[in-house]
Amino acid sequence: MRTLFYIVCSAFIIGLAYWAYKENYKTQTALREVKELQQQIAKQKEAIAVLNAEWAYLNRPDRLRDLVDLNFEALRLIPLLPSHFGDSEMVGYPVHKQLQVTETISIQSQQESAQ
Repeated sequence: MRTLFYIVCSAFIIGLAYWAYKENYKTQTALREVKELQQQIAKQKEAIAVLNAEWAYLNRPDRLRDLVDLNFEALRLIPLLPSHFGDSEMVGYPVHKQLQVTETISIQSQQESAQ
């Protein structure tokens, strides 16, 4: 009886060791993936920072003013003033036609028709 107990315990311990090995392997794989994703995120954040810096550089007021002056003949760009904007009441929205209901349809629920 003792021998059977030792065999069962040994098999159980071997099974637990196998399970622990597999879980450790899965954990290491997940940690590797997390590390790779964090590196990708860092690269993307760096790229976004570079793009934001480029955008700020390209949208400098003095540069935009020079571009407007350079292309004034072709584009006729003028500074925006509050007088260029209107109220929302000035917008002409289309008039919707009202639908005419000519026929009525009686509707019964399934409970009423079953009774």
